[in-house]
Amino acid sequence: MPSTDLTDLKAYMADNPGAVIEDVARERKVTPRAVIEALPSAMMRIGGGGHFAAVMQDIAEWDEVTLIVHTDDAIFEFTGPIPAGEIGRGYFNLMQPKGLHGHLRHERCAAVAFVERPFMGKSSVFVAFVNADGGIMFKVFVGRDETRALRGDQLARFRQLADRIAGAPEA
Repeated sequence: MPSTDLTDLKAYMADNPGAVIEDVARERKVTPRAVIEALPSAMMRIGGGGHFAAVMQDIAEWDEVTLIVHTDDAIFEFTGPIPAGEIGRGYFNLMQPKGLHGHLRHERCAAVAFVERPFMGKSSVFVAFVNADGGIMFKVFVGRDETRALRGDQLARFRQLADRIAGAPEA
C-alpha cells in the first residue's frame, strides 16, 4: 500500500475507530488486516499466527463469548462457550458434539489481533484471527453481563492473553 494511502487509512481509522473493519477494507480496497493495523496503536496489538491453538485454548476457559464470522454474504454469530480443541489431521478441531463445533485451518492463521475500541457507543473488545491473505477468519468478542457491560473477568483474561501473545501495550 502506498504510504499516502496508508497515512489516509490511519487518519480515517483514528477519526472512525468504530468503523466496521470489513466495510472499510472493501471500500478502500485493502485487507481487513491493514484496517486493524491502521487503528491507533493503543487500540490494537498483533501477535503471530503460530499462537492460534494457545489462544483458542485460553478462550475456551472464558465461558460465554460471541464468535462472529463476517463474509461478503452473511454475518454469523454464535454466543456461548467456545469448546476446547486439539490439532489433528491438519485442523484445529473443536471438540464437542453439539453447539459450536468444527474444524479450523489453524495453519492459515498468520496473526492474532487483540482489539479494544469503541463501537456503536460502547467499548468493544475482541480477538481477530487473521489469515495468510489478510482476511479475518473469525473474531471472538469478550462477553457482556446482564447490564451489557463487558465482563470484567473476561476483559482481564483478554488483556493477560494479549500481553503474553502480542506484548505489553504501548505507553
